[in-house]
Amino acid sequence: MKKIFWFGLIGLLLFEIANVYFIMPMPGSQQMNSIDLAYILYKWRWIFRGLFAAMIFVGLFKSQWKRKWLLFFPIAIAAAVVYMTNFVMAADHMFYQPKQVLMVSTKENKIDSNRLVIGVTNNGEAKAYPIQFLGYHHQVHDTVGGKPMIITYCTVCRTGRVYEPLVNGRPEKFRLVGMDHFNAMFEDATTKSWWRQVSGEAVTGKLKGHQLPEVFSTQTSLSDWLQLNPNSLIMQADPNFIKSYDSTFKFESGASKSKLTGTDSLSWNDKSWVIGVKAGKETKAYDWNRLKKEKIIQDKIGTTPVLIVLSKNDKSFFAFQRPDENSIFNLKGDTLLIENHKYRIDGKGIDTIFSLKPLPASQEFWHSWRTFNPGTLH
Repeated sequence: MKKIFWFGLIGLLLFEIANVYFIMPMPGSQQMNSIDLAYILYKWRWIFRGLFAAMIFVGLFKSQWKRKWLLFFPIAIAAAVVYMTNFVMAADHMFYQPKQVLMVSTKENKIDSNRLVIGVTNNGEAKAYPIQFLGYHHQVHDTVGGKPMIITYCTVCRTGRVYEPLVNGRPEKFRLVGMDHFNAMFEDATTKSWWRQVSGEAVTGKLKGHQLPEVFSTQTSLSDWLQLNPNSLIMQADPNFIKSYDSTFKFESGASKSKLTGTDSLSWNDKSWVIGVKAGKETKAYDWNRLKKEKIIQDKIGTTPVLIVLSKNDKSFFAFQRPDENSIFNLKGDTLLIENHKYRIDGKGIDTIFSLKPLPASQEFWHSWRTFNPGTLH
């Protein structure tokens, strides 16, 4: 019976640690393809806990112990581990969704114009969500132009994505459960499936393989966004989380040296910045240092002629499909020039009714882009 007690106690300790290990950034955990195992452990957590608790109970009260009071110490250690793994190290207890999404006009805005934002437009309405806030919340639910959206961000991958929170055609709520291959994962409230932030795909659970509809979004500085969208609303700080927000510019500027969220200033290392561009089913990564130097890159991804540009403040970037591979653009300030026509840096025509076709582009850490776009060119 004493062996049953110790087996139950050690089993509970190992289970609680494993339940967190596979979905949090711990040594070696994020390099494993262990998402299905992590999901099984989490899904059946109460069965495992009940089994180990029953063994502890039986071993404790059905055995003869000379100094039973000494068992208080290992039981207290087990209780502390259970508390830490479920209430301190759990992702949704470390990062919370905003209690209120405060959107204001430019006149009421208090956000520094040099901050980076994820910008979205729909049905004539534009909204900007500062990465300063998204980096903590990981997800913000809002409505843009009458369409419900979930604006997401993962600082460990440096990925901003916007989706329609629709599962099987119905509005859904999500909570942060952890990460896989360093990318944030969300759990839907209905089926408890786990969804990857960078792709909007359910990676395990009942809906494995399902996809959230992605909404086109742009990462720019707030100043550039407002110049291009002067009537935009801007998300403000939630007063409940003021102390949780990054008050510096280190992450956004690349000055952070954090192991998880810091930037490598060299090219093509794990924490180096790249601009990942999607053209149809083809993807390609471009070195951020090269883009900073050249400001404009004209290339082909598969059979698609593409154009990648960087604003004069080195913060806002855009990607487009060129009309054809012989179309050669020049960039003067933040104006694109071709033949006798001018375009804004976001591709909208200045002296023409035509606009350039935008392509999905994101600034990411190289380890993220290559992991989630395994066939990518670079």
